[in-house]
Amino acid sequence: MSDRPQMSRPDREITELPSIGSLDISIRRSFLVTLWEMDNTRKLTLLLLLGLFWEAVVVLFSVPDIIIPSASETLAAFVDGVVSGIIPRAVWNSIQTLLLGYAIGLMISAVLVGFAVAYRFSSDFLTTMAAMLNPLPAIALLPLAMIWFGLGDGAIIFTLLHSIVWPVSLYTMTGFRGISPTVRMMGRNYGLKGPRYIALILVPAAFPTILSGLRIGWAFSWRTLMAAELVFGGQVSGGGFSGSATTDAGGLGWFIFRSQMESQTAGVFAGLLAIIFIGVLVENVLFRGVEKATIERWGMTRA
Repeated sequence: MSDRPQMSRPDREITELPSIGSLDISIRRSFLVTLWEMDNTRKLTLLLLLGLFWEAVVVLFSVPDIIIPSASETLAAFVDGVVSGIIPRAVWNSIQTLLLGYAIGLMISAVLVGFAVAYRFSSDFLTTMAAMLNPLPAIALLPLAMIWFGLGDGAIIFTLLHSIVWPVSLYTMTGFRGISPTVRMMGRNYGLKGPRYIALILVPAAFPTILSGLRIGWAFSWRTLMAAELVFGGQVSGGGFSGSATTDAGGLGWFIFRSQMESQTAGVFAGLLAIIFIGVLVENVLFRGVEKATIERWGMTRA
């Protein structure tokens, strides 16, 4: 090491630095810019513009209400349905049927996938059945379900099961097969077998794919339920989940069908608006919340 004294360069050295606390490094933005950068603000603005465009087209071209009602008439029909309690009752009837079918479908999928993980023959069975039945639209099974179960909730639940079981099972199996051998070996080294191995190793590692299957199963079953209710509607007797002899007991599909029969096109649009609202709510609140609490929290995907 050299013993020469260090030469001072006053022209290149800053002897007194300002303290960090005195520096103002914040980026000042106006309130409007901050508001516009929020996703919800932009989406609400887009919806507002679409509503204004809808209203303007109907008014300017004098479109008859029986063909396409204006946005304001649709919104008024929706608010009237909500305030009178008709739409909330219809939503609740549909949600009850859907939750029952969804829960039964998930249990059947869990059993099928559990056997498929344990036995090769069961895996072949699940793969073959899913390849045969998954492309089949659930609504195509409705006539057969009506023959087997009659005009009742059993027929609707049967078609819902078809919409849920195959996509959820297929996505779950795909997720399991994508797990790395290292993760599998780690579970084996811990002595995990059977249901504990599936619950503690396979399900968490494959949960992003499983969640995608749950989303698709929900979307398929929601569409199938609306189609089935359009067919059954208030004709279902016995006071079941989807309807009874009283028309107020029907679901959203029946609400739309009844509005169409009464030439209340604004009511039809209000029912469609309710279906869209429920779909957006389930996707952005329920599934998005599960995704944040699991996949993003575990670091398996970026926010």
